[in-house]
Amino acid sequence: MRSYAAYTILAAEAAYAFPWVVNGPGVDSSMLPNRDLFKRQQVPEGPGSAAQCPFNPNHVNAVPIQPGQYNNAINGRAGNGVGGYQVPAPGDAAHRFIAPTSRDIRGPCPGLNTAANHGFLARDGIVTYNELVDAQQNVYNVGYDLANLLAFLGLQADGDLVTTKLSIGCEATTRTSFNPLLTGSQPGLAGHNKFEADTSLTRNDFFTGKGDNFKFNRTLFDMMSATTGGLHNVENLAIYRGERWDQSVQENPNFFFGPLSLLLFGAASFLYELFPSGPDYIPDQATMNSFFIEERLPNNWINRVEPYSNRLVTQEILKMYLLNPRPFGGNVGDNTFAPLDWRDLISNGTIEKDIQPAAVSCLLYQLATQSVPSTLNGIVTPTVEAISFLLTRVAPEFDNLGCPIPLT
Repeated sequence: MRSYAAYTILAAEAAYAFPWVVNGPGVDSSMLPNRDLFKRQQVPEGPGSAAQCPFNPNHVNAVPIQPGQYNNAINGRAGNGVGGYQVPAPGDAAHRFIAPTSRDIRGPCPGLNTAANHGFLARDGIVTYNELVDAQQNVYNVGYDLANLLAFLGLQADGDLVTTKLSIGCEATTRTSFNPLLTGSQPGLAGHNKFEADTSLTRNDFFTGKGDNFKFNRTLFDMMSATTGGLHNVENLAIYRGERWDQSVQENPNFFFGPLSLLLFGAASFLYELFPSGPDYIPDQATMNSFFIEERLPNNWINRVEPYSNRLVTQEILKMYLLNPRPFGGNVGDNTFAPLDWRDLISNGTIEKDIQPAAVSCLLYQLATQSVPSTLNGIVTPTVEAISFLLTRVAPEFDNLGCPIPLT
């Protein structure tokens, strides 16, 4: 039977994303030992807040590619799915590296920051769903299925499904929301325990960083480099992922490691699956320096040949997790860790070793679609636009795996 502490963690997972639920009509939260648990969600002040978020009044959309250029992914459609080409292409000055100004938003994902610095995403950091889907395909040769899932995960949690706009970093609700009075805050990819989570490779936990969970931490980067010895492959990153988990348990009294934290293993796989350049595709230190420190594509960079699909990323998630597993759960009380159960996939904080990649794909899909998105977190209920967005953009890819469709 699920323990009291684990039950608290499970209840808290929804409340972190939607803290207004705690005080809603008919909600009994008296069983919660510490109401401060629900302050784990990002508050409207501090480093990621709208007040401290950079503002560029001269928004310019992502630099469009020409038909037939790169992967030919345009306007959110599927591209060719064939990589192995140089990015930026020789002579493509429009996608040259330009360092961000103090008015441009950058966030916790070095891959997206890099894409914005090259103009494949809007350089001010206010991007659209189609830009996200296109950039992942054209720059990194991410498969269309995975590009849609990642874009949807970010948008539904941290952006606006009506305007399809998202900040890749801090809160920019006035620039992303269709109506801020109705939607409430849209925290961007820095929103805590949504797309972003504790134990990031190179970003602080929200609480240990005093609200700064999206800026590059050179100390953590150097720690990762030392652990991997400069070779950022799956085996070495599995060791480092475990070290970050251990560090967070010890240092972060509000530590939380829920099922959606599986995305952290997927993001870590990008270091050896997406960032290395052909023809050798070695995840060496120079490559990581370029993506993490400079946030620019290495000179003469050639992307991966085979699309990085949902199937492939879930294989890597499982591989990395099972090489050095840590339990799912969170700290309660005086840094006492409590494991959690989640449906039939996580028992006493652990994933069974014989779990199949398709089950993990369905798990990520269910986590992406089980909650009311940020677009609707004010005073409105799910809209036809939001349901339609899900069913037309994301659901078809997962229906093929036999995943249950949560909305009909």
